[in-house]
Amino acid sequence: MRKKEVPESVKIVGNNINEIIKEKKLKVRHVASDSDLDIEALRRYMLGKQIMGIDKVIRISKALGVEISELFQKT
Repeated sequence: MRKKEVPESVKIVGNNINEIIKEKKLKVRHVASDSDLDIEALRRYMLGKQIMGIDKVIRISKALGVEISELFQKT
């Protein structure tokens, strides 16, 4: 049985997290810590390889200091 393809929206959120981290010159490990996430889990989210729950989206947006909607904007 093959794994389901990850939805495009998950990839967009991951890419946006990655871009915000770069723009703000943050460290991934600090964002993971501030989000109360394992660094490897955050990296999987950033790569668009894992779907995250809304609770994690909220925690990541707070750690990044952005509105949740910014994570979902298609660039």
